[in-house]
Amino acid sequence: MSVPTQGIPVLILKEGTKRTVGREAYEVTIAAAKVLAETLKTSLGPRGMDKMLIDSLGDVTITGDGATILKEMEIQHPAAKMLVEVAKAQDSEVGDGTTTVVILAGELLKKAEELLFQNIHPVMIIDGYRKAMEFALKEIEKLTIPVSINDHNLIKLAAITSMYSKAISEYKEKLADIALNACLKVTEKVGDRYKVNVDYIKLEKRKGKSLDETELINGIVIDKEVVHSGMPKLVKDAKIAVINAPLEIEKTEISSKISITSPEQMKAFLDEETRILTKMVEKIASVGANVVICQKGIDDVAQYLLKKKNILAVRRVKESDIEKIAKATGARIVTNIDDLTPEDLGYAGIVEERKVGEEKMVFIEECKDPRAVTILIRGASEMIVDEAERALHDAIYVIKNVIETGKLVYGGGAIEVSLANRIREFATTLPSKEQLAALKFAEAIEVIPTILAETAGMDPLDVLVNLKAYHAKGEYHYGINVLEGKISSMKELGIFDPANVKIQALKAATEAAIMLLRIDDIIAASPPKEKEKKGGEEEKEKLPETF
Repeated sequence: MSVPTQGIPVLILKEGTKRTVGREAYEVTIAAAKVLAETLKTSLGPRGMDKMLIDSLGDVTITGDGATILKEMEIQHPAAKMLVEVAKAQDSEVGDGTTTVVILAGELLKKAEELLFQNIHPVMIIDGYRKAMEFALKEIEKLTIPVSINDHNLIKLAAITSMYSKAISEYKEKLADIALNACLKVTEKVGDRYKVNVDYIKLEKRKGKSLDETELINGIVIDKEVVHSGMPKLVKDAKIAVINAPLEIEKTEISSKISITSPEQMKAFLDEETRILTKMVEKIASVGANVVICQKGIDDVAQYLLKKKNILAVRRVKESDIEKIAKATGARIVTNIDDLTPEDLGYAGIVEERKVGEEKMVFIEECKDPRAVTILIRGASEMIVDEAERALHDAIYVIKNVIETGKLVYGGGAIEVSLANRIREFATTLPSKEQLAALKFAEAIEVIPTILAETAGMDPLDVLVNLKAYHAKGEYHYGINVLEGKISSMKELGIFDPANVKIQALKAATEAAIMLLRIDDIIAASPPKEKEKKGGEEEKEKLPETF
């Protein structure tokens, strides 16, 4: 890029830099977003197709889950990467709707491109989109269905809806039951609202048996085994010490040497180590603990001493698991063994080492009032177990959203058709060019029912016309019955979505589309030349060893 000054070119950017300006820049960014949206389109809804993703190491993932597809795809284009980030934000915020957000963003950009070809300035499109989105968010609130925490059936139906599109959908009712019970265990009332601490729901996977064997454990399962073969493998009425300190003699932080000149000195040295470890074990036993869960290491001598006291011990347990165990059993995490008291101990009806599949695991269950639980996922293969984990993740977040907000909307494309109709009416109140953008926004929203109709083998045009007729009569609960290929009442079928998933998807998709529409100049630096790379490597090789 150079600027002529009195006939002399002045270089501003490095040689080889590529610059794309104006309409071409819009076309490049919009094309990338459209391609990504097209890729995900076919995986939307109960009749959506799965993708087989093979990474650079040859590992295969088969899934229809939008978040997983985007995570496993090695995307290079910066505009497409932005949409992936938006989808990740959607997943971390509300745990569902990742496919929807990418499809919506792609469709909004596709409709914006049509307006750009009519020479409508991007700023006018952005203003129209923003006003349409703000209006749509207000209208969603009017179309919500209130749900209380005691409406277990409604909440479960929303969880089942989220699993219709998964490969393990035949087990959706069982998994929804497990997810609901798990969420209710970790729900706390804060003021007049409820908070679901999903961080305290542990998903533990083990291949073997079938998905029917998946179960909710009222406690914690840890992927560890008892440290000493002579320790008890089953402890009833367990009093659990949760320790974040080593049961071993730690090395000093500074390097030091000890000169030992006689066998007596060596014996005294080893005896002192044993005395320190014995004191630690005696302290644990004196408070009444019969199970020790340790985040750090346990010395061989300490293991032997614990075995003599008939105490079950597990070492090197992850910090996240330590926190869950403390929450489930009511224990307090102790960082100094000398400070351990009987009040710090947790309680569990059973602590047992069991063989699950090919490996041993420790089960801490029958806790009195567990505030942390484990879902042990079983399945015939690694892929089925992984897909079940993704389905449960979505179901748990759907339940969390419904309990915390107390709001549902009708699924099956019903909410999108209602919003599109209302935005069209609202568009008539806007100035001419913004009105065109708002109308395109309404068209873009209708992509969701259109795709649902296509995947069900229905005629999208007929479906939209008939749905609009129902909604014009005030029957907002009518949507697409994808499984039977007809228009039905979502209220009767029990197809619901959490309101905040739709709200978040609408916000995120619109913001992503607006951000990409604001780009009118793409300046890409040239990649380093092969010679430069090789030269740099040769220079490194020539450097003396002291460097």
